Amino acid sequence: MRYEVALSAEQGHREYQEDAIAARFSSRRDIGYVVVADGMGGHEAGDVASRLVASSWSSVIDRRISETEATESTLADTLPLAAMEANAAIAAYINDKQASPDMGSTLLGTVFYENRFYWISIGDSPLYLFRDGQLIQLNEDHSMGPDIDRLVIEGVLKPEEARHHPDRNCLTSALMGAGISKVDCPEDPREVLPGDILLIASDGLQHLEPREIETVLKKHQNESCQDILDQIMLAIRDANVPDQDNTSVAVVALKPPANAAYAPHISN
Repeated sequence: MRYEVALSAEQGHREYQEDAIAARFSSRRDIGYVVVADGMGGHEAGDVASRLVASSWSSVIDRRISETEATESTLADTLPLAAMEANAAIAAYINDKQASPDMGSTLLGTVFYENRFYWISIGDSPLYLFRDGQLIQLNEDHSMGPDIDRLVIEGVLKPEEARHHPDRNCLTSALMGAGISKVDCPEDPREVLPGDILLIASDGLQHLEPREIETVLKKHQNESCQDILDQIMLAIRDANVPDQDNTSVAVVALKPPANAAYAPHISN
């Protein structure tokens, strides 16, 4: 079995593209990574921050993968080191360019080793696993969203009020060249099973409800990753949300070797 990967990035209804996404897998196709960064701070801030984060994080992982003695444990240990490098890149840019101190980015980096994967997540970029017909979010959400959802459970807010709450997408952790308040980086890997579909995305994907994403995956789960991705992006466009955010999505699945196509390093 080898990994099949498909990537897409769309600007949505925003003035600028502030997402960055990149992927690389070895020629063996059983070691690789996907990284998504969602910038903030506006033009020449958020877009720069996301590119810095994605490229800096990728460079560290690239070097480790290229080592002849790279092991699963060394790759896993590199995840937080790569995040620190990305954060330092933002700090250096702010200092050198006298850039806005409000510039920053989320980071969702996943590393695959054979049939297992690890992740590091800072911010609200979601990591979804679709297995046995059910969609679950694996990583923590470092935004005000979880706190606002608790107000629904407590009866303070109605579900519709929570969904459109103005503070919902306010981040509680991000890479901004300074201290990082929250990091989600489990020590133990998750197993990837045949039939699993992983979605590694920016929060623009969440303009679709989880049940809507799940419906698309149920209908197209036996198709290629590219076809699945095309259907997800079509569903987002069909929803035609007026304030649709930038949306970057990677679809990853284990496929038989005959169906696996090489995925180059891609960055937007």
